Amino acid sequence: MSDAVVTPSELARRTVRRSDFVSCNRAFIDCRTPGSDRKENYAMIGPGVSQSADQHVNLRLPHGYNIGAAAMPHGITNNLHLHYTAEVFICTGGEYLLRWGVDGTEGELTLRAGDIASVPTWIFRGFTNTGPDDGWLFTVLGMDDTGGIIWGPSVLREARDHGLHLTTGNDLVDTVAGDPLPPESELVGPLAQEHIDRLRHYTPEEMRRRIAAADELVFSEHPFLDSTLPGGGARLSCVIGYGMTEDPHQEPRVFNPHGHNVAWLRAEPGQGVSQHRQHETQTLIVKDGLWEVTLNRTDPVPVRLGPR
Repeated sequence: MSDAVVTPSELARRTVRRSDFVSCNRAFIDCRTPGSDRKENYAMIGPGVSQSADQHVNLRLPHGYNIGAAAMPHGITNNLHLHYTAEVFICTGGEYLLRWGVDGTEGELTLRAGDIASVPTWIFRGFTNTGPDDGWLFTVLGMDDTGGIIWGPSVLREARDHGLHLTTGNDLVDTVAGDPLPPESELVGPLAQEHIDRLRHYTPEEMRRRIAAADELVFSEHPFLDSTLPGGGARLSCVIGYGMTEDPHQEPRVFNPHGHNVAWLRAEPGQGVSQHRQHETQTLIVKDGLWEVTLNRTDPVPVRLGPR
């Protein structure tokens, strides 16, 4: 098997810095609903579930998953909706209140910096920024084509009062801006009650098991073959799936298949992970510190990554 060689220009294309993030404030049908009208939606890898043709996407190269982010001032809410594929929240700053159920009353849990939450498919979920204005939620969505989302019935009804409609082709129609209103048969309506009644319910205890809180993470001291070698020594906490661990005793917080894995990597200055290769795509998101990543066996190409 021949080695892939990454050029400096290709590495630059695949490196998305914080200064490259571009928000879309009209990504969803609730963008005019009071209390939800100041949301920012970001799409770093793939378009995610954005419903706006104006959504900026940093990297459209298929990875087998989508990565984006949600940001909003204190008190602003992302309304109830459900996903067809896995949705994972990675809170790197601030505090968010996660709620679920068709009316948001089945349960609530708080996410804080360093927490990761895996929300099941086919369950209505929403969240509110209960922390500072600069809170940040990265999102990992399963598959290259996420299939879009289904909004809660009340969200669609309120959006119509503000001139916003959604077509069956996932296009946002803004009649206030002059968009023609398609026939009713081409518009998305509320999910039928008979289908809502068939959705699974999750207790707070069940959802709590799908959250890896920062103060509960379990790190393997020897997750890799190079753990005791010079330049190695990084520690790994498996959150979703076994990922790249080589520790036969390590277990992830969440086991069920997502189509991707999520883990925390931690290292002291001078430590890291030695040169290695894997078949799957890999995305590194830096929460703290300064990291140098070097690609290629020969003709090394380095890049330095930080949280900002």
